[in-house]
Amino acid sequence: MTSLFADIGFRSLNKHGEQICGDHVQVHTLPDNSPVVVLADGLGSGIKANILSTLTSQIMATMLANNLPLEVCLETMVKTLPICEVRGIAYSTFSVIRLLQNEEAEILQYDNPHVILLRNGRHVEFPKQKLEIDGKTVFKSKLYIHENDIFIMLSDGAIHAGIGNELNYGWQRENIIRFVEDVYIPEFTAKTIATMVSDQCDKLYGHKPGDDTTVCVIRMRKRKAANVIIGPPSDPSSDDRLMEDYLSTSGKRVICGGTTAKIAARYLKKDIVSDCHYLDPEIPPTASIEGIDLVTEGILTVNRCLVYAKNYLEDNTHYATWAYKKDGASRLSRVLFEEATDINFFVGKAVNPAHQNPDLPIDFSIKMRLVEQLSESLGEMGKQITIRYY
Repeated sequence: MTSLFADIGFRSLNKHGEQICGDHVQVHTLPDNSPVVVLADGLGSGIKANILSTLTSQIMATMLANNLPLEVCLETMVKTLPICEVRGIAYSTFSVIRLLQNEEAEILQYDNPHVILLRNGRHVEFPKQKLEIDGKTVFKSKLYIHENDIFIMLSDGAIHAGIGNELNYGWQRENIIRFVEDVYIPEFTAKTIATMVSDQCDKLYGHKPGDDTTVCVIRMRKRKAANVIIGPPSDPSSDDRLMEDYLSTSGKRVICGGTTAKIAARYLKKDIVSDCHYLDPEIPPTASIEGIDLVTEGILTVNRCLVYAKNYLEDNTHYATWAYKKDGASRLSRVLFEEATDINFFVGKAVNPAHQNPDLPIDFSIKMRLVEQLSESLGEMGKQITIRYY
């Protein structure tokens, strides 16, 4: 497995007055774990545009996922897409990035704004081969990937932002490049960068986008593991086995749950030190154990982290909360969303009688389901997830 991980995140704005976006992003993973990302922009807006962009992105991604030669996929798509007789432009445009085992990037661009590459926070132009296929111009590139490379794919709604409002000629590509260079922080996730750029587009449009706008970001970073224990084993005799398995894996270590923290402290022969410096009326306080990176309360904290995870996959509006606060749920979210690429859950199946109280103000359902939902959300972020039950 390559030492680099592709963190992929995107966000779309619907054209003002439309209920559905005419852009579509499709992510496929090849059998060798190489990601394929397609951003398609359908002509016009609304349902018709959405159908066109969805079909375009899915067909292109499916062909590439079946290891068809790049030239065949490109020629098929370009020849298939009709030209609007009125506007003289294609019914759907697209940008494609295929990451070959996260070591090389193949990029195809057809009538979308050209992909932006940041390398260590500074813009870098990369070579583009101009191809003429069936009277249509397509740009093809292939380049080696570096750690901290950031690829930014845009629909043309991004460069049109501000026309007739804040800017005479829209938010041109060079303006977007300066913006992302200025706000660049190495720790920002792909979704965070996509959110910041799309938020700026929304502001320039006066919060009434004149076109569907999509920003898709791929951030190349080193793989980092996080190991999370949630709950004690169903059989107390398995406590030591749980801790042995947990401590044998490399990466950041997190413990969720008071009983679980006691098991770890006893095994490590260390004290649990409560942290009362940061109090939140909704999230129980954290603690610390020497040798463990983060110790939080269990079900309430994990449930709040799940809320943040689901929002992260949507419009990421809760980012301003979890990215900076110091409560357990926010700190756990930063570990899982921003720091870790590979997450190992160690889940104890013991039942806590307190969680069966129907008068509690939160729906606990089943601890197993909470872990499953969080794992599903993290998987949608592209994280590699393993779960072990005890």
